[in-house]
Amino acid sequence: VQLQASGGGLVQAGGSLRLSCTASRRTFSSYDMGWFRQAPGKEREFVGVISWSGGSTYYADSVKGRFTISRDNAKNTVYLQMNSLKPEDTAVYYCAADRRRALGVTRYEYDYWGQGTLVTVSS
Repeated sequence: VQLQASGGGLVQAGGSLRLSCTASRRTFSSYDMGWFRQAPGKEREFVGVISWSGGSTYYADSVKGRFTISRDNAKNTVYLQMNSLKPEDTAVYYCAADRRRALGVTRYEYDYWGQGTLVTVSS
């Protein structure tokens, strides 16, 4: 499956952005979908995950209460709503699909990756 992430950009601290990730296949609805991010010079880190049905979500502590993941299986799309953005949220954000549906929190648990979209938060 091919994943296409979009919605990144430049935003001031305290602002909001919504990222989207659209999949090429209808089997999208059978995958858990995760979001990760990678800042310059740092490892790729887990942001959050949503179950295949949308019934469960899990977030990294660093974004809990500020970020929300949702999905629309009819549109083969998952979203990452980011509020109260901080400069430390600056990174390339990636969406990923997990066939095993394990609500994975590590990059190694994901089978397909999007190309990434850059989010820059200015102070």
